Amino acid sequence: MEYVLKTNSLCKTYRKFSALNGLTMNVPQGAIYGFVGRNGAGKTTLIRLICGLQDPTGGDLTLYGTKHTDKKIAKARRHMGAVVETPAYYGDMNAAENLKMQYAMLGLPSYDGIDDLLRLVRLDDTGKKKAKDYSLGMKQRLGIALALCGNPDFLILDEPINGLDPQGIVEIRELILRLNHERDITVLISSHILDELSRLATHYGFIDKGKIVQEINAEELEQKCRKYLHVKVTNTAAFAHVMDKMGAEYSIISDTEADLYGEYKVSDISAALAAEHCELLSLTEHEESLENYFLNLVGSDGGDRK
Repeated sequence: MEYVLKTNSLCKTYRKFSALNGLTMNVPQGAIYGFVGRNGAGKTTLIRLICGLQDPTGGDLTLYGTKHTDKKIAKARRHMGAVVETPAYYGDMNAAENLKMQYAMLGLPSYDGIDDLLRLVRLDDTGKKKAKDYSLGMKQRLGIALALCGNPDFLILDEPINGLDPQGIVEIRELILRLNHERDITVLISSHILDELSRLATHYGFIDKGKIVQEINAEELEQKCRKYLHVKVTNTAAFAHVMDKMGAEYSIISDTEADLYGEYKVSDISAALAAEHCELLSLTEHEESLENYFLNLVGSDGGDRK
């Protein structure tokens, strides 16, 4: 597997405070990588290091196979675009003028592609309206358009849906999916809005207190967060015997409680247990959300970090 970004024991310290504490992560090429953590867990700090806005105080960072200490790292960064914290734009310019300014700053030889970018982010009908008068969702889409100038194949978005209304969230989601599916752009999304992230991500990195505590792909996470039936019975030994005969997947919790994975009719389970002189006392359906999974992974008692 090829990786756009790899970090190894990356550290960033501000005086006595450690924002990153030995962070190791791997972003596969072509992925939508959900970077999950509480506010202040170190997400934005890492993004600033990737973008070259700050230097690490330990460990290393590799972008397209080039280490951050290599003189060629600036060239490697030309293949990426980013929206860090808030979109950067000129409020007194319209969308097209902002993109032309970005093209000029990047030293691009012509304005070819600007109309396509405006259509891509659905700002082609904004005319002379100034960016400062845009809705929050329009400003976010303009920021993404600016990050796409120069045709990068790696896009970094720092909390791209913060503060957006439901329509704005849908628009950003659809845009990210188009960029990934149609343009094969690898996307790193930092977010703490986990329900929305679960609709996008193909891979996840969970960060807590400046460290990656787990990396997992969407298929593996779906298995861990899948639906299950929590059952209470008079005898889980008999329950296990019945489930084995049915070829069911289950886990025993105690002498009277178990979790059953898959979809089953209550009447079928009850009848099968009754044949083994085991009574079904109760049955409840559960589905662990991404948020619950994250909280179980890192604990729910952590506060915000600076």
